[in-house]
Amino acid sequence: MIKVLMIEDDLELAEILSKYLKKFDIEVEVAEEPYIGLSMLEVNKYELLILDLTLPGLDGLELIPKIREFSNIPIIISSARDDILDKVMGLERGADDYLPKPYNPRELEARIKTILRRKANEPSCEHKKKEEIFELNEDAMQIRFKGNLLTLTPAEYDILSILIKSKGGVVSRDRFLYESENIDDDSSLKNIDVMVSRIRTKLSKIDNQNSYIKPARGVGYQLIVA
Repeated sequence: MIKVLMIEDDLELAEILSKYLKKFDIEVEVAEEPYIGLSMLEVNKYELLILDLTLPGLDGLELIPKIREFSNIPIIISSARDDILDKVMGLERGADDYLPKPYNPRELEARIKTILRRKANEPSCEHKKKEEIFELNEDAMQIRFKGNLLTLTPAEYDILSILIKSKGGVVSRDRFLYESENIDDDSSLKNIDVMVSRIRTKLSKIDNQNSYIKPARGVGYQLIVA
């Protein structure tokens, strides 16, 4: 059974689509409000998101970047807004497809299956190289994790970039202090542990199945990528 989340405030339409898709082994959970849908995405595991644009409290175009901060779930926009600008903005912000209403539910089913087939044929994260999982841009002082731009403090950026460049080697807490330009010289080794914990939390919002930063007892940390 394919598990899908639909963020749609037209509950009558959502019920019609849910009943139809169930015939094709697609189970749909519905969120009427965008922030509820956002919370459901953070807590539960879905294979695809169907997103309306005209929502109460937050436009769907504004919701997409919030989702992309922690998830690369495939997104199909399902909207009565047929303005080409909406379509372009939706795709540029991270949506995978745009389906203007009204449409035949059969087309929605076909697009869901097509996107998921394409995703299944992509190399799994376990087979990606480390540099593809962690993309370090030193010029911009940015790090992407599995395609998602991480929001890091300058000190957190320094710690994670040092781990990435160490290529799986153990990095001592002292080395973080010496090599970082953004950690105060007066910072204690305990502060390193706090910042590493914050980085782990940010990584877990994107991938909570794996722990990438491992402690080296009595020494420091190392970055482990299978």
